[in-house]
Amino acid sequence: MSTAILTGQPVPGSSLEGDLRSLGFDVRLAGEAGDAETLLAAVPADQRVAVVDARFVGHLHALRLGLTDPRFAASALPGAVSVQPEARRALTRAVARESSASGGLAVATDNLAERLTAALDADGVAVFRPELGTLVATVPTDPQERNEARQAVSAVDDEAVRLRSAVKARDGFFTTYCISPYSRYIARWCARRGLTPNQVTTASLLTALIAAGCAATGTRAGFVAAGLLLLFSFVLDCTDGQLARYSLQYSTLGAWLDATFDRAKEYAYYAGLALGAARGGDDVWALALGAMILQTCRHVVDFSFNEANHDATANTSPTAALSDKLDSVGWTVWVRRMIVLPIGERWAMIAVLTALTTPRITFYALLAGCAFAATYTTAGRVLRSLTRKARRTDRAAQALADLADSGPIAEAVASGPVRRAKARAWSAPLWAALGTVILLVDVSFRPFGNWQLIVGALVYAACAGRAVARPLKGPLDWLVPPLFRAAEYLTVLILAARSEVNGALPAAFGLVAAVAYHHYDTVYRIRGNAGAPPHWLVRAIGGHEGRTLLVTVLAVLLTAAQFKVALTALAVAVALLVLVESIRFWVSSGAPAVHDEGEPA
Repeated sequence: MSTAILTGQPVPGSSLEGDLRSLGFDVRLAGEAGDAETLLAAVPADQRVAVVDARFVGHLHALRLGLTDPRFAASALPGAVSVQPEARRALTRAVARESSASGGLAVATDNLAERLTAALDADGVAVFRPELGTLVATVPTDPQERNEARQAVSAVDDEAVRLRSAVKARDGFFTTYCISPYSRYIARWCARRGLTPNQVTTASLLTALIAAGCAATGTRAGFVAAGLLLLFSFVLDCTDGQLARYSLQYSTLGAWLDATFDRAKEYAYYAGLALGAARGGDDVWALALGAMILQTCRHVVDFSFNEANHDATANTSPTAALSDKLDSVGWTVWVRRMIVLPIGERWAMIAVLTALTTPRITFYALLAGCAFAATYTTAGRVLRSLTRKARRTDRAAQALADLADSGPIAEAVASGPVRRAKARAWSAPLWAALGTVILLVDVSFRPFGNWQLIVGALVYAACAGRAVARPLKGPLDWLVPPLFRAAEYLTVLILAARSEVNGALPAAFGLVAAVAYHHYDTVYRIRGNAGAPPHWLVRAIGGHEGRTLLVTVLAVLLTAAQFKVALTALAVAVALLVLVESIRFWVSSGAPAVHDEGEPA
């Protein structure tokens, strides 16, 4: 139970007390500043507490936004302020100062909430102030103002505003026009029945897994059912975020589930399609793994570019200015959002092609669409980076270093003589690209089991260490993590394919899925300002260059059949390590209390 301290004399006919109670607050009345101090001291330290001016007039949803959002330690709107336990000490100091200055006068409660908000600001507490839009939140000082405020409240349907604001402001065409117009009502239905976003997220995952199982049957009826279930899973996927925004049910666990289940659903569905194709005599595991690699690398490009530039200073470029101009023309916005094949368009395409065609055609279309989207977005970001005058921060450089996922070998190279060598602005991506090309050419053209494969992997590890020897602050240094991802994942794919043994590609699919989960986990920890996974975990699973070298060594020393078993064992070991540590972190009190809005790609 949260507590709301209502300051001043209650206004006859006001619904404020009832509104606060409907939001879960236990309402206490404080006629003087000294009463507020006493009531605040009586509230348990682990509870949220709000101070609200009794004259407040506004929409219920305005109060909900300003007083109950769990993501912020302190939040405020006109005439009201709310703090969570981590900001209680600052509020207690502010109330004590007000009580001491008031001399016990009742008039001291006038505008107390506003003065407390100002005191929190002055004390360095980050106070969140929600964008209210057409919602009303005001503290009238006379009957005429109160009457006008009540009329303004009556003129706006806050439930309609609440429903509209439950939908993301920026989304793809398919999601905006084909899903959100009705999924928001499903979200409201769930809220009124006490369902949580995490329950809806779990239902979405289970639905997608059932869809993957239907696809794995390899029958036309199974493919049709899989396509329909995949679309329904996506409806639920939209609903969970809309439910979180509608009811402000943000949570740490929800952030983790929402961030990871989308990838788990999509990649499990790829595996289901591959299994279904195999039942019909068509081996498409290489296509399934290629689709997973391409999609993961697209996301790494997104993450790396955003992390490198979101807090850069002097962050301008002619390319970005042109993009902003295009965004001002309505139809270009939707075209540009659709051609990057965001999750809504991508899942709709997969579902329709699954139902009407074959898994092979589905993967061909998926690979072609994602390759075009990746080329379009990456080319635009390279142009922006080349024309942008920006100074990147130490935080951005650290984020890119964490995303690089360097292990002991690269760290040893980076800390050696190369650190003292003169580095140019383009050296990091050039070294990363050079190592990637040498490695992929080596594994593509040398016979499986050739000992020189190890030489290529060692050269790659040395180039990787050289790439991260200096802080990643160059204009194109954000390309380093995606180049490393492409090198590692494609090496696993190529070696598994060249082993020409049944079951090697599914084992490679499992290994890449486990490693990709680790990389996604790293991204969402960085986004929550919680840092990267612990260094011991990165070292334990070898870093990208260590795993790449290990896989090539296994390909050289083992027979094709033994190589398949080794890939399977490695996939299980990596999955266990990263999942146990990830679950431990995301259910701990130190995890970031954020809610992921989903990736446009």
